[in-house]
Amino acid sequence: MHFVWAFVIGGAICVVGQLMMDLGKLSPAHTMSTLVVAGAVADGVGWYDPFIKFAGAGATVPITSFGNSLVHGALQELNQHGAIGIITGIFEVTSAGISAAIIFSFLAALVFRPRG
Repeated sequence: MHFVWAFVIGGAICVVGQLMMDLGKLSPAHTMSTLVVAGAVADGVGWYDPFIKFAGAGATVPITSFGNSLVHGALQELNQHGAIGIITGIFEVTSAGISAAIIFSFLAALVFRPRG
């Protein structure tokens, strides 16, 4: 049943994003930013961790999880190291994902012919 909920919740998040672009006429950048902010706000008010426990990968794979990671890391480091932890916490939690995106984008550019 865990897989079913992950599929349903992850799919629902993607459907919301698609509807924002199709019906709301938002650009992909605006849609992505909105979903990241929604994940950040949900973590800020304490809703995202119970959401992850319920939906599993359905909540951790979509882009809303990036916003969750930003706020979660900042709040965790704020509690441990004070105000400087807000900045360091953001980078500590998300650095692996950002680094992977940069590295794999570079490798893809080496293999394929990028335009622009």
